[in-house]
Amino acid sequence: MMKRALWQGLLAGTTGVLVMTLGEKAEQRLTGRPDSHVPARTLERLTGMREHSRRQAVPVNLAMHVGQGALLGVLRSVMAHTGLRGPWSSAKFAVVRLTNDQILENATGVGAPPQTWPRRELVVDLLHKTVYAFTTGAVADALAARSGPGPGQRHAAVRTGRQADVGPVPRDQARGR
Repeated sequence: MMKRALWQGLLAGTTGVLVMTLGEKAEQRLTGRPDSHVPARTLERLTGMREHSRRQAVPVNLAMHVGQGALLGVLRSVMAHTGLRGPWSSAKFAVVRLTNDQILENATGVGAPPQTWPRRELVVDLLHKTVYAFTTGAVADALAARSGPGPGQRHAAVRTGRQADVGPVPRDQARGR
């Protein structure tokens, strides 16, 4: 499962980044909002790279933007393979995506906590990261579904809902055998 989850997650995450980026570019044309170089600054600080000017930061920005989205897609793929699929799981994943950004940006001193941001910027960021999370989730869920239900889904099939008197499914069933 893990090999499959890895390549499927990279694909799902990259697709999510592509859709998010297209949405960001459309929004920037409408609102006049400039590009953010926070991803570049964060990667430069995380890796100890020399910090570049705005123009030189574009390739670094792209590397962090796409790399972070692709790698986090692996987590969403693991979620899908274990049976955590659908909109609820994508909503949970949106929180993980936002949290990941905030940990890295705040730990490096590049960003500030979201509650200190102008409300408009906060809403825009939440919107774009939600688009990423739901797109990544849709792709991860579709790819994982080709392998059948995950262990959590097999457990849920025993009896609907969370029930105290339903034990775990046998190991061979949890693995889909």
